[in-house]
Amino acid sequence: MTTAIPENGNLPPAPLSGADTPVSLQPMHVVAIGGGTGLSTLLRGLRRHVITPGERTFPQGAIADLAAVVTVTDDGGSSGRLRKDFNMPPPGDLRNCMVALSEEEPLLARLFNHRFRSGDALQGHSFGNLFVAALTEITGDFVQAIQLSSKILATRGRIYPATAVNTTLVAEMDDGSIVRGETSITASRRRIVELTLDPPSPAPLPETLEAIKRADLISVGPGSLYTSLITNLLVDGIPAALAHARGLRVFVCNLMTQANESLNLTAAEHIERIYDHTRAPIFDCALVNTAPFSPETVARYQAEGASPIVADIERIQALGVRCIAGDFAAEGAVVRHAAGRVTGALLALGRTAYLARS
Repeated sequence: MTTAIPENGNLPPAPLSGADTPVSLQPMHVVAIGGGTGLSTLLRGLRRHVITPGERTFPQGAIADLAAVVTVTDDGGSSGRLRKDFNMPPPGDLRNCMVALSEEEPLLARLFNHRFRSGDALQGHSFGNLFVAALTEITGDFVQAIQLSSKILATRGRIYPATAVNTTLVAEMDDGSIVRGETSITASRRRIVELTLDPPSPAPLPETLEAIKRADLISVGPGSLYTSLITNLLVDGIPAALAHARGLRVFVCNLMTQANESLNLTAAEHIERIYDHTRAPIFDCALVNTAPFSPETVARYQAEGASPIVADIERIQALGVRCIAGDFAAEGAVVRHAAGRVTGALLALGRTAYLARS
């Protein structure tokens, strides 16, 4: 059974919710894992489908509970400075996800994203990062600071750092050299062979493992292969939770390669690199863009050492992963995923799997 995906990503309405609604039509529990602009873009699409408590009607594919699991290895810019000054995990990616899920846009969202343009100590800092740092000092708990900030922004979903441990990213490069820190790894021109965390195998949040366990749909990506995606999968317990999850597990493939992380890697090779680190298959499906880009866009990215990711569908399927190919891109000054189309595809897949289990 398949569900058609309308162009705007919206699914048709379902009957009244509540005790009389068939189990197969109940809204889903969704977990989105990643970091950077890729995850925040996806969350903006998913947010529109989260129902409010007590809501009596909802569309097919509606979300009852949305949890975002966010990487915490950034060591550059405002986040990097706060890590050094306060010995806390970096708040930047978490802040972006809070803003993406906020019902209080645009004013509070603009405030949290505001970056100071002057002042020796303040220049370059975002207000949201400073706000989280202040709450962390007040409460003594980084995770609680994130939850309180989310409450103030009235987020339609829960946001969890992948770990509360202040970890450093460490990469072994193809020449045998060891590079420490996300900023240095991203700046390196060498190919990453293996990624680890220091300290190794940091503990996850129990809430993260519980959210994965009860999820009907789990997405990983889009985002930088190593510094936004694999980083989450190095946290102790998360790969095992994904390997044994009952929900549908979907990899959302990037649109373009990155010269310093995924140069010349195909879509299947992205999955293979992830499996090299999880040591187990964790995907049921992969969403892969097959729509062509304009010559101008391709030329612009080629000048930066990037190119459209090749959709090697047969190789993906040989990994035991069902490939969902389609037009998932939105061209502009920067190529981004079309949040509506990606969200529609994810929720249609999740709902189909949900119906099959019911």
